[in-house]
Amino acid sequence: MRVLIIDGYVDEPACLGVPPYMAPYPRYIAGALVEKGVPEQDITYRTIDQLRQRKEAFRFDLIVIIAGMTVPGKYLRAAPITRNELRELSHLEGTKVIGGPIRLGFGEEGGSSAKELDLPGITLAKKDIEAFVYDIAGNIKDIGAVEHRMRTTSEIGRWAEKGAFIIRQHPDYPFVMCELETYRGCPRHSHCSFCTEPFYGKPDFREIKDVIKEAAALYAHGARYFRIGRQPDLFMYRAKDGIPNPDALEELYSGIRKAAPELKVLHMDNANPVTLARYPDESREIAKTIVRYHTSGDVAALGMESADPEVIRANDLKAMPDEVFEAIKLLNEVGAARGASGLPELLPGINFVHGLKGETKKTFEQNYEFLKKVLDSGLMVRRVNIRQVMTFAGTPMSGHDELVRKNKEMFLRYKEKIRNEIDLPMLRRVVPAGTMLKDVRTEMYDKITFARQLGTYPLLVGIPLNLELNKSFDILVTDHGHRSITGIPVPVEINTASIKLLQALPGIGKQQIAEIIRGKPFRNKEDIINRTSIRGYVLDYISTG
Repeated sequence: MRVLIIDGYVDEPACLGVPPYMAPYPRYIAGALVEKGVPEQDITYRTIDQLRQRKEAFRFDLIVIIAGMTVPGKYLRAAPITRNELRELSHLEGTKVIGGPIRLGFGEEGGSSAKELDLPGITLAKKDIEAFVYDIAGNIKDIGAVEHRMRTTSEIGRWAEKGAFIIRQHPDYPFVMCELETYRGCPRHSHCSFCTEPFYGKPDFREIKDVIKEAAALYAHGARYFRIGRQPDLFMYRAKDGIPNPDALEELYSGIRKAAPELKVLHMDNANPVTLARYPDESREIAKTIVRYHTSGDVAALGMESADPEVIRANDLKAMPDEVFEAIKLLNEVGAARGASGLPELLPGINFVHGLKGETKKTFEQNYEFLKKVLDSGLMVRRVNIRQVMTFAGTPMSGHDELVRKNKEMFLRYKEKIRNEIDLPMLRRVVPAGTMLKDVRTEMYDKITFARQLGTYPLLVGIPLNLELNKSFDILVTDHGHRSITGIPVPVEINTASIKLLQALPGIGKQQIAEIIRGKPFRNKEDIINRTSIRGYVLDYISTG
């Protein structure tokens, strides 16, 4: 049996786009197929971007489509598969199955309701796509008789390891962020009004050894970039009686480091601020463990959602503003030091959701005042994610999206205010001019070159040069936008650099440029000092060839 896996899923848009990334879905599916006897060479992987660029005349026995999103946003490069693109897949021959987050409903932007998908000729896996594919792999002709079910942690423990080979087919391989799932399902007794995590039930913690074996298998196939994601709160992984378990995180992180000794990125994703606020001792120990084993530039995304107590109560949100503030302080205490990547070790990110029940004009004011308090306190936040709620059937928010439309103009004005008055000064604090960012990879060119480090929530870097794509550079930060930075590759070869490039160097003005033009060529840095007025740290970023 020949199988095609089409990856149309993009995880949360990480600050204007996700870097090259592979979720667990295609790896689980590939592993399930291998376990069912399908040879690795008969399994083909394509991203939706590959199909957008070139329509291939495929003929497969089974076509598995991964689609859907639960967090809307803007994208730099990769973008999720659209409804029209799903319809267009009719040109592909073979039995078609679709699954992933799309089983909860299909939505394409914030402020909308996700609708149940019904496309002729495509069977929707109503529960876990990997389990459905495993169950039909033996006899796809009887697909209608197969029961939809959830996979077990023991199954994905096997499938994740067996499916690791599929990353070699990713178009950006080996520069691919591989997400490692630790658990899903919410440990809280009550749930936020908009959240889809309750659909997965109580947490089904994966065995630590299984996650480590998955990391080892991926590493053996060339993976070097990892994110421990998917879970709603990493600090509650393998919690005991509702209390964080620092020993489990120590075993997990140290095990991954042993399994992948020369990894280049090890980052995390979500954390619940109420966990850090109510269990500060355990959370501080976990944060220290993360910093000890991870790579710098890490972000703990905190689901604050709102600073308005009325909205918090109306939507059963978990953390009051004071608790979120304490969580931010804790992460700054442990993770604010600058690491090898050029970024702080571990900083919080803050997520806000608008359009929730009880939202008023006061909500926007309270959210802004909370962020202003964080800024004025000298603390650092890596990014502020502001989005409008996407509602799903079966959640308390279903049918309550009227505030999104009512408050749209207010939302846009407020968002612009945050970008100007919070994001810009905060970004200057997190990555001040003169910061050196290591291993920034160029991705696309449009009048300037856009680049990012591989990592979670990577900073978008604009480089005012036409650089070769898919190459890594060390970048000196020279300026800031609201959510991006400007930088130049260093060292700058002073004898051959253009005037435009020289002007971007800090401390280089018209006088120094004139001195450079008159004095070229320079033999060494001592020669530069003797014959120009260039001084200070900028000399560290200049070479003479």
